Amino acid sequence: MNLIVAGLVAAVLVQTPAPAGPGAPNNLEIPQLEGTSADPTCGGRPAVAQQAFCVSTTQAAMESVSDQYNTAFAAQGWLAADGENNRIIYVKRKDEGGCLAFQLLAFADEARPPAPGAPGYFAFATIPGDICAAQPQAVTPDQ
Repeated sequence: MNLIVAGLVAAVLVQTPAPAGPGAPNNLEIPQLEGTSADPTCGGRPAVAQQAFCVSTTQAAMESVSDQYNTAFAAQGWLAADGENNRIIYVKRKDEGGCLAFQLLAFADEARPPAPGAPGYFAFATIPGDICAAQPQAVTPDQ
């Protein structure tokens, strides 16, 4: 299943922020959007559930929900810095320097045929470390 994140949606149905899950980044409020619900099993994927906070929706709603999350995260100061297919990397500069980062992963149960009413999932997980830290310069010996 490919999820292409289009433009931003003007109206965001942000309600109460979801509780932070095991992998939910600090300084991030994951809004509770209409048509989504927390899924502590991450669609029956224990390895994902150990590292991420997940929500479920329908496959038909996934693109709209993704657009709403993108708008909500932008309002919190997060920049969608990279992504492809079903993954988006968000980055936010820290006041003291460096960056925080997390990823949003969209997926469905591959054992079931795709269907508009079938469940679709979003996983939110911290990217550890500082992805904005300067990379060490390669040292070239004098010749």
